[in-house]
Amino acid sequence: MLDNIDSAMNWQALDAAHHLHPFTDHKDLHERGVKVIERAEGVFLYDAKGNKIMDGMAGLWCVSLGYSRPELVEAAAKQMATLPYYNTFFKTTNKPAVALATKLASIAPEGLKHVFYGCSGSEAVDTALRTARVYWQTLGKPEKKIIIGREYGYHGSTTLGASAGGMVDMHRQSGDMPNFVHVIPPYWYGKGGQMSPEEFGLYAAKEAEKKILELGPENVATFIGEPIQGAGGVLIPPSTYWPEINRICKQYDILLIADEVICGYGRTGKWFGTDYFGIKPDMMTTAKGLTSGYLPLSALLMNNRVADVLINEVGEYYHGFTYSGHPVSCAVGLKNIEILENENLVEGATAKGELLRAKLNEAIGDLPIVGEIRGVGLIGAIELTADKRTRKFFEKNGRVGVICRDHCIAAGLMMRATRDTMLFSPPLSITEAEIEKFAAMAKIAFEKTFADVRAEVAL
Repeated sequence: MLDNIDSAMNWQALDAAHHLHPFTDHKDLHERGVKVIERAEGVFLYDAKGNKIMDGMAGLWCVSLGYSRPELVEAAAKQMATLPYYNTFFKTTNKPAVALATKLASIAPEGLKHVFYGCSGSEAVDTALRTARVYWQTLGKPEKKIIIGREYGYHGSTTLGASAGGMVDMHRQSGDMPNFVHVIPPYWYGKGGQMSPEEFGLYAAKEAEKKILELGPENVATFIGEPIQGAGGVLIPPSTYWPEINRICKQYDILLIADEVICGYGRTGKWFGTDYFGIKPDMMTTAKGLTSGYLPLSALLMNNRVADVLINEVGEYYHGFTYSGHPVSCAVGLKNIEILENENLVEGATAKGELLRAKLNEAIGDLPIVGEIRGVGLIGAIELTADKRTRKFFEKNGRVGVICRDHCIAAGLMMRATRDTMLFSPPLSITEAEIEKFAAMAKIAFEKTFADVRAEVAL
């Protein structure tokens, strides 16, 4: 039946009739019509109407190698022909799962040598949070249950992950779970006031310490944070922040979870954001860039402190997934890491990111609505502001961001808006010529956004 569908409009109608999308206002989507992405190659998407769009977000931060890499397709096909699936429950394993775990232990930050697989970042976060509570209960401290996250934090959309995250709308819609609290994020541009970034980094960390003391360290299980808060607006912490968080967690005997789902596998110019900021986590969640998004896979890494308790004291750990250690996904993950290494894409992200931010500054840095262009490696953000001198935001925060996002897509550049902050995270494989195109399309979109804002003010 579907072989006879030959127009984008027909696909849109079928989508509206049957497909529920994540994070979507479906009524609005049905009125506007969904964009049907038909194929992709390199850093470009092609929709069913023939439009070519540069993917400035690498899918959802994940397509590190770009689209249609034959090596990843071949790795999946080869493994699928040999062992397409078997579980890892019944005292069994498979070679790709073992090989990938061994490889991850070799590239991970010091001490993180044990791997638990899932299919998504959300599953990795759930596993980490559950493991933290099992850890303390096994050690005879069941009262250590409280999870501390941060405002604007994003840790997935499962119930535990959403509770740990600090997205207000998610909490409002589904309600809060007990034993989750949130503290101020290290967002200097939006919350730093008159403090220097370094002063604010210490302030934000000490707010976490104040919360721990208020709750009682004996009641706090873990602190979870992204090295750079991605979906929350690419909030890059000042240099003083993570060293102080390390100290606090160690002093009060609190497990530290680094959520590397976005930052991991080269996004920051280091293998992990943990490497970049010198974070000392007990557990580290990873996904997305692990397979460049070609197949679902997540890997939670943990240190000996946590793993030894699971291995030697818990007994049977009643946790896992049908697809934990899926052989095809693990084979693709192995090949993905091999390509990242062979093509020096991790180290190369530093220079490419510097070039991209420089080109963006040349193209749009002088616009009155552009308050800040920031980034680390190939992850970054552009703050849209009503007054760049005072860092004043627009009224009805988020409206101008949507206007800019729509202009970006119309210009052929996929970017994402969080509040009035424009986010970018292109594939690590992006070339210098493509960076030039990225900046040129951004110039068109941001100038049109400024014109719209200026026209509104004039009216």
